[in-house]
Amino acid sequence: MNHSTESQKMRFHVESTRISGHVSQSRCKQARIDLDTDMAGNPDAFNPAELLLSALSACMIKGIERVTPILKFELRGVEVIVDGIRQDVPPKMESIRYQIIVDTDESDQRLNLLHENVKKYGTVFNTVSPGTDLAGVLVRKASHE
Repeated sequence: MNHSTESQKMRFHVESTRISGHVSQSRCKQARIDLDTDMAGNPDAFNPAELLLSALSACMIKGIERVTPILKFELRGVEVIVDGIRQDVPPKMESIRYQIIVDTDESDQRLNLLHENVKKYGTVFNTVSPGTDLAGVLVRKASHE
């Protein structure tokens, strides 16, 4: 084993605890998030599938934050909309569609470059993609002139 390579790998640690039959909680660093682990559903928390979609959208936004200084890409804001469809047997996310909406004056070519970077370097994106029909677009926010 190459210890120099091993020590450079990012590691993540999350601990989750059942609070009641309605909610659980995940903790990492100084953060906490309530989880919908109620079989009847809990509208005040994210269920596991919604957490997956949230992780995917956060990955996309974080990827944009990472590459915008490198590409000198100017933007005013980013919104990500993600929809997933679950299949029953076996239970899994059958398909995920996303729309990344960027508020920017950059060219369409630069928007395409940004999207390629999101797809190529996203940890969660590249984890989900092989086992799921994952597709989407990165578009310019419509101006409200």
